[in-house]
Amino acid sequence: MEFTPFKINIPDSAIADLKERLAMTRFPAEVTPDWNRGQPVSLLRELTDQWLNHFDWRAAEAKLNAYPQFLTEIDGQRIHFVHVKSQRADAFPLILTHGWPSTFTEYLALVEPLTNPAPGQPAFDVVIPSLPGFGFSSPLAGPGWDSARTAKAWDALMKGLGYARYGYVGNDVGSMVGKEMGVLAPEGLAGIHIQQIFAFPSDDSAWSQMDEFEAAGMANADAWEAANGYQRIQQTRPGTLAYGLVDSPVAQLTWNAELPFGADGSGAQTIDRVHFLTDVSIYWFTGTGGSAANIYLEDLRSGAGDDSRRNDVPTGVAVFPNDFRSVKAFSSVNNRIVHWTQMPKGGHFAGVSDPDLLSADVARFFASL
Repeated sequence: MEFTPFKINIPDSAIADLKERLAMTRFPAEVTPDWNRGQPVSLLRELTDQWLNHFDWRAAEAKLNAYPQFLTEIDGQRIHFVHVKSQRADAFPLILTHGWPSTFTEYLALVEPLTNPAPGQPAFDVVIPSLPGFGFSSPLAGPGWDSARTAKAWDALMKGLGYARYGYVGNDVGSMVGKEMGVLAPEGLAGIHIQQIFAFPSDDSAWSQMDEFEAAGMANADAWEAANGYQRIQQTRPGTLAYGLVDSPVAQLTWNAELPFGADGSGAQTIDRVHFLTDVSIYWFTGTGGSAANIYLEDLRSGAGDDSRRNDVPTGVAVFPNDFRSVKAFSSVNNRIVHWTQMPKGGHFAGVSDPDLLSADVARFFASL
């Protein structure tokens, strides 16, 4: 496997084109400012103004390029990844997988605490790939890139980097890939740490097994399920969706805001806006809004990521209160749960909003193995 050093270098012409398109945006008329009908025009005017007049892509680009990045090819697909090695000789390797609408930036705040921990704490080498069809892991080479195929590619990547034994960390789509890592159970996979297990009981009486924390989390999931139109569209018509996302930056901006701004139906902001605009810029400059949606369709068709199959790899779960909370009793049916943490705060994008909590839990879990 060959690895080519990579630096992000968006042409000035692409930045100028983005600004011109943003300045020409035509906003829709609004029936009423109700998030449950769609993203409010007032919010998108604010975000558009910030992206056009106050966001500095070159500054963001420089921060991203401070991390060593590489390109390789696996199973015919171009793969982009960050690879940071600890100075500690006893460092344990981890591969961390983001979700949608994130990019590899979701886990950059974990790099320092994991690779350079306090004395006496475990240290890690960190590999953070971009999912196939996302960002710089593009163009998408063809159909079939579901969570199961991605899991196989990640095992190949880690072994190609020389890691015979390693751990896995994931969120959102990354949790789906994590489930497939457990089903695949490749030699050398020591453990899996994820933020969600999408497990639900068939027997109504099982709901009584939830504690108060878990019941509130299922209410979060119900609110999300009632309004997650983006998931249904990405599962069925990503190709049609792509036309708007690659031609209109505000369409991309609005689409990517669906989960970070109002996943619970409130319209509340859950991540830093500069971070959010950095991610949206990556989607825009790489033209990957449509291809990133494809994994939703592929998983729906193949069944990858669902919890019906057995995962016997030691698994840790960090459950954040402002997220679609997993239920331990349900999750333990088909998964070997050995570590379970109910966090005091944080939400779906904990790697961005609460990296200290998440990195500490990741370290505790893998130290126990």
